[in-house]
Amino acid sequence: LVDPLVTLGIAGYILWMAFSEIAPVIRILMLGSPPQLDIDAVIEVMEQVPDVQEVHHLHVWQMSKHRASLEAHVVVAEGCWDDVSTIKAALRQQLAIRFAILHTTLEMEKSAETCADAARIGSATP
Repeated sequence: LVDPLVTLGIAGYILWMAFSEIAPVIRILMLGSPPQLDIDAVIEVMEQVPDVQEVHHLHVWQMSKHRASLEAHVVVAEGCWDDVSTIKAALRQQLAIRFAILHTTLEMEKSAETCADAARIGSATP
């Protein structure tokens, strides 16, 4: 009688621990956004970089337990297109310092040639 009870107890403990650890793994596998990251704050910091007019089509996902990745379209202010490399470097620096986002893909856009009906976060749905 003791052996089956101990076996059930150990199995229950293993299941309990597995279920408590599975949520973060599923979030990573499903490319979910990091739960501790405030997306609105990320956009606000990005738009405070000089010569950044607007940020849209922003996607943030979790690459591993402690690494996030970001993809966004950045609209550069009129007449600042020659400074795109500097703007991009400043954006990457702010994202790394403020949010520990080290992997970024930034698509730079001229203010006269922005995406039509672009969603602020994610993709626009038809």
